Amino acid sequence: MDDAIYIRPVGAVDHAILQWLRKEMGDCLMATVRILPSIPIPPESYEARRNQYYSTKILKEMLGGVPQDALKLLGVTDKDLCIPILTYVFGEAQVGGMAAVVSLARLRQEHYGLTPDRPLLLERLRKESLHELGHTFGLVHCPSRACVMYLSNTVVDVDIRGRDYCTGCRTVMASNTAAGRRG
Repeated sequence: MDDAIYIRPVGAVDHAILQWLRKEMGDCLMATVRILPSIPIPPESYEARRNQYYSTKILKEMLGGVPQDALKLLGVTDKDLCIPILTYVFGEAQVGGMAAVVSLARLRQEHYGLTPDRPLLLERLRKESLHELGHTFGLVHCPSRACVMYLSNTVVDVDIRGRDYCTGCRTVMASNTAAGRRG
Protein backbone atom coordinates (compact mmCIF):
# COMPACT_ATOMS: atom_id res chain seq x y z
CA MET A 1 0.00 0.00 0.00
CA ASP A 2 1.30 3.48 -0.87
CA ASP A 3 1.97 6.02 1.84
CA ALA A 4 -0.99 8.34 2.35
CA ILE A 5 -1.65 11.72 3.83
CA TYR A 6 -4.40 11.44 6.41
CA ILE A 7 -6.85 14.13 7.44
CA ARG A 8 -8.00 13.81 11.04
CA PRO A 9 -11.00 15.92 12.11
CA VAL A 10 -10.54 17.14 15.68
CA GLY A 11 -13.98 17.79 17.13
CA ALA A 12 -16.96 18.42 14.86
CA VAL A 13 -15.95 19.51 11.35
CA ASP A 14 -18.23 19.85 8.32
CA HIS A 15 -17.81 16.62 6.32
CA ALA A 16 -18.27 18.43 2.99
CA ILE A 17 -15.30 20.66 3.84
CA LEU A 18 -13.21 17.59 4.69
CA GLN A 19 -14.15 15.88 1.40
CA TRP A 20 -13.25 19.03 -0.54
CA LEU A 21 -9.92 19.27 1.31
CA ARG A 22 -9.16 15.59 0.65
CA LYS A 23 -9.52 16.09 -3.10
CA GLU A 24 -7.66 19.41 -3.09
CA MET A 25 -4.68 18.06 -1.11
CA GLY A 26 -4.56 14.94 -3.27
CA ASP A 27 -4.45 17.03 -6.44
CA CYS A 28 -1.93 19.56 -5.10
CA LEU A 29 0.45 17.07 -3.51
CA MET A 30 -0.12 14.24 -6.01
CA ALA A 31 -0.73 11.90 -3.10
CA THR A 32 -3.36 9.55 -1.79
CA VAL A 33 -5.34 11.39 0.88
CA ARG A 34 -7.74 9.67 3.27
CA ILE A 35 -10.07 10.99 5.96
CA LEU A 36 -9.94 9.36 9.38
CA PRO A 37 -12.73 9.34 11.96
CA SER A 38 -12.92 12.39 14.20
CA ILE A 39 -11.24 12.48 17.58
CA PRO A 40 -12.58 14.61 20.43
CA ILE A 41 -10.92 17.87 21.37
CA PRO A 42 -8.49 17.01 24.18
CA PRO A 43 -9.93 18.68 27.31
CA GLU A 44 -6.42 19.57 28.51
CA SER A 45 -5.89 21.66 25.36
CA TYR A 46 -8.47 24.24 26.48
CA GLU A 47 -7.00 27.53 27.71
CA ALA A 48 -9.90 28.96 29.76
CA ARG A 49 -8.46 32.44 30.27
CA ARG A 50 -8.06 32.83 26.50
CA ASN A 51 -11.12 30.81 25.43
CA GLN A 52 -8.86 29.07 22.91
CA TYR A 53 -7.21 25.69 22.42
CA TYR A 54 -3.49 25.01 22.72
CA SER A 55 -2.54 23.56 19.35
CA THR A 56 0.55 21.69 20.59
CA LYS A 57 -1.61 19.60 22.94
CA ILE A 58 -3.94 18.78 20.04
CA LEU A 59 -0.94 17.68 17.94
CA LYS A 60 0.22 15.44 20.77
CA GLU A 61 -3.22 13.82 20.99
CA MET A 62 -3.33 13.28 17.21
CA LEU A 63 -0.03 11.39 17.32
CA GLY A 64 -1.63 8.71 19.48
CA GLY A 65 -3.39 7.17 16.49
CA VAL A 66 -1.28 7.43 13.36
CA PRO A 67 -2.03 4.82 10.66
CA GLN A 68 0.94 2.63 9.71
CA ASP A 69 0.96 3.83 6.10
CA ALA A 70 0.75 7.52 7.03
CA LEU A 71 3.16 9.81 5.25
CA LYS A 72 1.70 12.82 7.07
CA LEU A 73 -1.25 13.56 9.35
CA LEU A 74 -3.25 16.79 9.05
CA GLY A 75 -5.68 17.67 11.80
CA VAL A 76 -8.57 20.02 11.02
CA THR A 77 -10.59 21.71 13.75
CA ASP A 78 -13.19 24.43 14.08
CA LYS A 79 -11.70 25.57 17.39
CA ASP A 80 -9.66 28.76 17.74
CA LEU A 81 -6.02 27.78 18.30
CA CYS A 82 -3.19 29.41 20.22
CA ILE A 83 0.29 28.80 21.52
CA PRO A 84 1.68 30.47 24.65
CA ILE A 85 3.79 33.06 22.80
CA LEU A 86 1.17 34.12 20.22
CA THR A 87 -2.35 35.51 20.54
CA TYR A 88 -3.58 32.99 17.96
CA VAL A 89 -2.35 30.66 15.23
CA PHE A 90 -4.03 29.47 12.04
CA GLY A 91 -2.22 26.18 12.50
CA GLU A 92 0.83 24.45 13.89
CA ALA A 93 3.15 21.80 12.50
CA GLN A 94 6.05 19.64 13.55
CA VAL A 95 8.79 20.89 11.23
CA GLY A 96 10.13 17.79 9.51
CA GLY A 97 7.73 15.68 11.57
CA MET A 98 4.56 13.69 11.09
CA ALA A 99 1.70 15.99 12.05
CA ALA A 100 0.14 19.39 11.59
CA VAL A 101 -3.17 20.94 12.61
CA VAL A 102 -5.14 23.79 11.05
CA SER A 103 -8.08 25.75 12.42
CA LEU A 104 -11.08 26.95 10.46
CA ALA A 105 -12.03 29.47 13.18
CA ARG A 106 -10.06 32.54 12.05
CA LEU A 107 -10.31 31.59 8.38
CA ARG A 108 -14.06 32.25 8.52
CA GLN A 109 -15.33 35.71 7.61
CA GLU A 110 -17.84 35.42 10.47
CA HIS A 111 -14.95 35.55 12.95
CA TYR A 112 -14.42 39.17 11.86
CA GLY A 113 -18.12 40.10 11.93
CA LEU A 114 -18.49 39.71 8.15
CA THR A 115 -20.89 37.73 5.98
CA PRO A 116 -19.95 34.05 5.50
CA ASP A 117 -18.04 33.38 2.28
CA ARG A 118 -17.57 29.66 1.69
CA PRO A 119 -15.34 29.93 -1.42
CA LEU A 120 -13.01 32.27 0.49
CA LEU A 121 -13.01 29.94 3.51
CA LEU A 122 -12.05 27.00 1.30
CA GLU A 123 -9.28 28.94 -0.43
CA ARG A 124 -7.87 29.97 2.95
CA LEU A 125 -8.10 26.39 4.21
CA ARG A 126 -6.26 25.17 1.11
CA LYS A 127 -3.44 27.64 1.69
CA GLU A 128 -3.15 26.95 5.42
CA SER A 129 -3.23 23.18 4.91
CA LEU A 130 -0.51 23.31 2.26
CA HIS A 131 1.49 25.69 4.47
CA GLU A 132 1.36 23.48 7.56
CA LEU A 133 1.98 20.29 5.57
CA GLY A 134 4.93 22.08 3.97
CA HIS A 135 6.42 22.48 7.43
CA THR A 136 6.06 18.73 8.05
CA PHE A 137 8.04 18.17 4.84
CA GLY A 138 10.83 20.32 6.29
CA LEU A 139 9.99 23.67 4.69
CA VAL A 140 10.49 26.92 6.58
CA HIS A 141 8.85 30.27 5.83
CA CYS A 142 9.58 31.56 2.35
CA PRO A 143 10.37 35.23 1.58
CA SER A 144 8.27 35.10 -1.60
CA ARG A 145 4.70 36.36 -1.24
CA ALA A 146 3.85 34.24 -4.28
CA CYS A 147 4.58 31.09 -2.24
CA VAL A 148 2.15 29.34 0.08
CA MET A 149 5.02 29.10 2.61
CA TYR A 150 5.09 32.88 3.05
CA LEU A 151 4.53 33.81 6.72
CA SER A 152 0.98 34.83 7.62
CA ASN A 153 0.44 36.89 10.75
CA THR A 154 -3.11 37.91 9.77
CA VAL A 155 -5.88 36.57 7.59
CA VAL A 156 -5.07 39.36 5.10
CA ASP A 157 -1.60 37.80 4.77
CA VAL A 158 -3.26 34.44 4.06
CA ASP A 159 -5.33 36.07 1.31
CA ILE A 160 -2.34 37.87 -0.24
CA ARG A 161 0.12 34.98 -0.38
CA GLY A 162 0.26 32.49 -3.23
CA ARG A 163 -1.79 29.33 -3.33
CA ASP A 164 1.02 26.91 -4.25
CA TYR A 165 4.65 26.23 -3.40
CA CYS A 166 7.26 28.24 -5.28
CA THR A 167 9.81 26.34 -7.37
CA GLY A 168 12.43 26.53 -4.61
CA CYS A 169 10.13 25.22 -1.89
CA ARG A 170 8.78 22.49 -4.17
CA THR A 171 12.35 21.35 -4.90
CA VAL A 172 13.27 21.25 -1.20
CA MET A 173 10.07 19.40 -0.36
CA ALA A 174 10.65 16.79 -3.10
CA SER A 175 14.22 16.28 -1.91
CA ASN A 176 13.14 15.93 1.74
CA THR A 177 10.36 13.50 0.80
CA ALA A 178 12.71 11.33 -1.26
CA ALA A 179 15.31 11.32 1.53
CA GLY A 180 12.65 10.38 4.09
CA ARG A 181 11.50 7.42 2.02
CA ARG A 182 15.08 6.18 1.56
CA GLY A 183 16.02 6.18 5.15
